[in-house]
Amino acid sequence: MASTTDTSILRTLCNLRWLASAGQAVALLVANGLMKLQLPILPLCGGIAALIAFNCFAEIRFASNRETPSASVIFLHLTVDIVALAWVVFWSGGLTNPFASLFLIPIALAAITLPRFWAIATAVVSLVAYGLSVTFAPPLHYHGKEVFDLHLLGMEINFLLSALVVLYFAIRMTGQLRRRDRELAALRERFARNEGIIALAAHAASVAHELNTPLATMTLLAEDIAEQAQTRQLSEDAALLVDLLALCRDRVRTLATPEDTDLERIIGQWRLLRPDIELHRSGQLPPALRVEPAISHLLQTLLDNAADASRQTGILRVDLYLHYETEMLRGEIRDYGRGLDPNRSLLPATLFRSTKSDGLGIGLALSHATVERLGGDMTMTAAEGGGVRIRFNLPLPASGGST
Repeated sequence: MASTTDTSILRTLCNLRWLASAGQAVALLVANGLMKLQLPILPLCGGIAALIAFNCFAEIRFASNRETPSASVIFLHLTVDIVALAWVVFWSGGLTNPFASLFLIPIALAAITLPRFWAIATAVVSLVAYGLSVTFAPPLHYHGKEVFDLHLLGMEINFLLSALVVLYFAIRMTGQLRRRDRELAALRERFARNEGIIALAAHAASVAHELNTPLATMTLLAEDIAEQAQTRQLSEDAALLVDLLALCRDRVRTLATPEDTDLERIIGQWRLLRPDIELHRSGQLPPALRVEPAISHLLQTLLDNAADASRQTGILRVDLYLHYETEMLRGEIRDYGRGLDPNRSLLPATLFRSTKSDGLGIGLALSHATVERLGGDMTMTAAEGGGVRIRFNLPLPASGGST
């Protein structure tokens, strides 16, 4: 349970300490005023003042240091609270004090928030303080039924306060545990996804080396066909084949030896691969803006997904917005497909989950992982009139952006 100790525990203890100080002051006034018990004012006020002083010190430390506190620090805070409670109980009747059972609260808090050793240590301190304060304290003597009724009312208030504090902490800790379970599940899923991405990258690099030779051979054959073509149509087709093979070789070379690429060239290559899709551009980019291969793959993947989605509805159009300013590349890609599926997550964090019958399920997962790794963010929303908008923001320092 050590993982549940965080700064919120100290903040809660500080707040409870303020409530305890105010409650003790009010109880002292009631005991000396309504109940006429003639309690020793000086020792009790001194104990309350010491608790307030410690809480002021704790608030200052909390404001200046937000690091996760250790279990020993939380144990120290609980020990101070136990000692302050023992002091007040000792000077206000000991066992006959209706609030003597408040010693159970530090034990409950320690059991919920601290590891076993520190929880047991807190219980020992609390039991010792309780034993000393109730054994050696002078008892209170109640005279009259009305005064004893006030004592019973104090016991009821004590039970109510104890139940509320324990319930509050139990609900709070349960919520934290559930939230941490969700975070752990998300981390496991992200780890599995990243493992798949690493394996996929290693396989891609291996395939890139294997494809280099056959692509070179195919390029030579296509060039020979272009030179020996008897008709204009065959010559144009062969020239297009040469361009496509050159593009494939560039992609393969990028996989084998990654290097920065001109962003406009990436868009031009995509137009060459998808000539049937009408690409509408907007936004401003500096000339010769170069980006790392991961951003190149990200843009091409998102454009391919958008083109495939638009093709499903027969609207062969994709809108692309790219804008670079203040060392930030902002992009938006809008398709004209069927829109979002309410039964599927918007941004899959797991590989091999595809919404397309012939898809591999790696496009959006790789894109999401790329944006995460580069310190950016990506969102997916429904577009007005149908389709999907994917927005991304990527930090792109000027030193690594334009040349």
